Amino acid sequence: MNITILFFLGLIIALVGVIPPGLLNMTAAKISLKEGHVRGVMFSIGVCVIVLFQTAIAAIFASYLSNHSEVVKILQRVAFVIFVLITVYFLLIAKKESKELKEPQSRSKKSRFFQGLLMSAINVFPIPYQAYMTVTLASIGWMDFTKISISSYVAGAVMGTFVMLYVYIFFFHKIKDKPIASQRSMNYLIGSITGIISVVTLINIIKDL
Repeated sequence: MNITILFFLGLIIALVGVIPPGLLNMTAAKISLKEGHVRGVMFSIGVCVIVLFQTAIAAIFASYLSNHSEVVKILQRVAFVIFVLITVYFLLIAKKESKELKEPQSRSKKSRFFQGLLMSAINVFPIPYQAYMTVTLASIGWMDFTKISISSYVAGAVMGTFVMLYVYIFFFHKIKDKPIASQRSMNYLIGSITGIISVVTLINIIKDL
């Protein structure tokens, strides 16, 4: 697979993973709004440093899984259930109102960078998410586990994470002015994306039967 294509696959998959309004992207936006653009970007860079290591670990783990098809089949079924539950939650259950974030207290650019490192390290969701997605890409022949392929994919994932954090920073003033409408639209978007992933996962499970 062309490394440029792998880069953009990593970018797109990471974008999807960071789209849901969560602690990291909303904190980046809040810091930018309250303390300035530069500090929001420094926080985002700290987040992305950890994402680099998390995605690399996920790809290495996926390389192991690719040689153990029985484990992959179990994970596919577990992932299918999880994605279906997420889809149902965001399309039917999710509340329209989001909780207000606490006021950021630390002020220096360096402290914001290390805050990004810490908060990203606590968020371990990217590891199983990226492991599943890389295994899926490998199963359809879009990715192998050579060093250059993994490096290209990881670079794309880091860039995709930063781009989405920056989007939150840039457009936060619009999101905060219309919290209910934005949250509702975001819930539908997330639910639609996870619904599509659920269908693809189900198709892969049926093919393996």
